[in-house]
Amino acid sequence: MRLIFMGTPDFAVPTLTALVGYGHEIVCVYTQPPRPGGRRGLEPVKSPVHRQAEIFGIEVRTPENLNGEADQEAFAALDADAAVVVAYGQILPLPVLKGTRYGCYNGHASLLPRWRGAAPINRAIMAGDAETGIMVMKMDEGLDTGPVAMEERVTIGPNMTAGDLHDRLMTLGADLMQRAMAALERQSLTLTPQEEEGATYARKISKAETRIDFSRPAREVHNHIRGLSPFPGAWCALEAGGRTERIKVLRSEMAEDGGATGAVLDDGLTVACGDGAVRLVRLQKAGGKAMDAAEFLRGLAIPAGSVLA
Repeated sequence: MRLIFMGTPDFAVPTLTALVGYGHEIVCVYTQPPRPGGRRGLEPVKSPVHRQAEIFGIEVRTPENLNGEADQEAFAALDADAAVVVAYGQILPLPVLKGTRYGCYNGHASLLPRWRGAAPINRAIMAGDAETGIMVMKMDEGLDTGPVAMEERVTIGPNMTAGDLHDRLMTLGADLMQRAMAALERQSLTLTPQEEEGATYARKISKAETRIDFSRPAREVHNHIRGLSPFPGAWCALEAGGRTERIKVLRSEMAEDGGATGAVLDDGLTVACGDGAVRLVRLQKAGGKAMDAAEFLRGLAIPAGSVLA
């Protein structure tokens, strides 16, 4: 088919690659504009989707939004059968949603209607969900409210991080979308309206919620750590040698010990929570590299009796 692709981060790249590989004509790619690099003075950085589209030799457009009449007319002028949207990062206005023959189809990383919104992978793990998935839905004017065409379900393991789940759903989503587009081409794609019961909203992760609160039950602390790993990362602070060390925790495990909230209980970085304890498995100092606990402790001693907060 003749398709428009709309996406921005790494998560969207396998879907673009799959659609190209299966012979669809990608007439144009829409992605977020290049943004300034992480340090002052660096050149603006193109998105992962932007870079991949250039490798394929596909035209790339980077409008700040698609609310203007000229941009909407340019979209419709592409004369596409459908648009595929994966983590694009913009709300699409109605003229764009109706700007192709068959509409816009979104790959969304949850089991809708649970976790509509910006951060479904993180929120599913932070909430302790045992299962999630990837869905292809036909977009409407609501926020992830359109009818669902296809889904793949995934079990969330007890120690799975958001990064682990991201990579799993990224691969599944590429395959699912190409199957959905093949069905659409055959005119055999079935759409099922979403139920409103059980709908939840996956709001964007804020910096204010990244600090670890060891007064919470160990299960909640563990889910918080893995739900924010590797980005933006849950963190805690250690007062040592008259200064405060900020420590990002990337992996943890449940432990059985208990004690005073935030107290380090042994030489293996088992930390007491409000109920139970967690063992910190992989950590990172500010400006440093991620390390397993044993290696981390060789560079920063955190003996039993220390307190993390």
